Amino acid sequence: MRFPSMLPASAGVGFKPQHFAAIAAARQPLGFFEVHAENYMGAGGTPHAQLGFLREHYALSIHGVALSIGSSEPLDRDHLARLRQLCDRYQPESFSEHLAWSSHGGIFFNDLLPLPYTQASLASIIAHVDEAQNALGRRMLLENPATYVRFAQSEIAETAFLREIARATGCGLLLDVNNVFVSARNHGFDASAYIADFPLDLVGEIHLAGHFETVDDAGAPLCIDAHGSPVIDDVLALFDDVVARAGPLPTLIEWDNDAPDWPALRGQALVAQGRLDRAGALRARSAA
Repeated sequence: MRFPSMLPASAGVGFKPQHFAAIAAARQPLGFFEVHAENYMGAGGTPHAQLGFLREHYALSIHGVALSIGSSEPLDRDHLARLRQLCDRYQPESFSEHLAWSSHGGIFFNDLLPLPYTQASLASIIAHVDEAQNALGRRMLLENPATYVRFAQSEIAETAFLREIARATGCGLLLDVNNVFVSARNHGFDASAYIADFPLDLVGEIHLAGHFETVDDAGAPLCIDAHGSPVIDDVLALFDDVVARAGPLPTLIEWDNDAPDWPALRGQALVAQGRLDRAGALRARSAA
């Protein structure tokens, strides 16, 4: 049974305030907008005025970046309360967070850090997802990470780890296709095989983004999930594989750094929409 995403199975973009005037000037050919939760935890002002406009005219996805689901420490109850207030205020069609940790001992690291895939970490994350969903009063999506190191103590494949979290908690999954590509390049595994093993029936949203390639201190190739450039053809090919297997799904273009002007960002979403339309047409012909 497919995860029942409330977002439309079409393309959307991450909202940037500098694009608001262009977005508000005319109806946009997009299914939804996504915002980072932590940017809207104040009481009011321009951010909430803009978000209120988006909520009135489009489907909305709220994406958290600081809940630290993967931490071994307790979740921050104050942060959960702020998330609840935000979700209650705007009633988004989707709320999502990351399979990662970003705080320890009261210190926030402003990064999405990896964790070992062990039975102990699995139990901790299941408890955290349960707590978050109960506190928010809604189901959430959990996103696969982009990683740059692997842990020797990991004993569970990432796809199986995510599948078990979803099975135990009833949450859905957010499949970041660029993260799959980045991790595959960094660790030398087959991205297509990862997609084949991913529980696509649990996916409520897809992310597409840009990255850049460099080298580490030892001179080895290193791929960085940077969200500051167009989606490359290899990532789009993986995306085609996903929607060929699963059908059209809500698909977000993430461009968080060095964001282009609105026509360029919208153009990226229209590229994704064209691929979603093609996948939908192919499935319809196959079913006829």
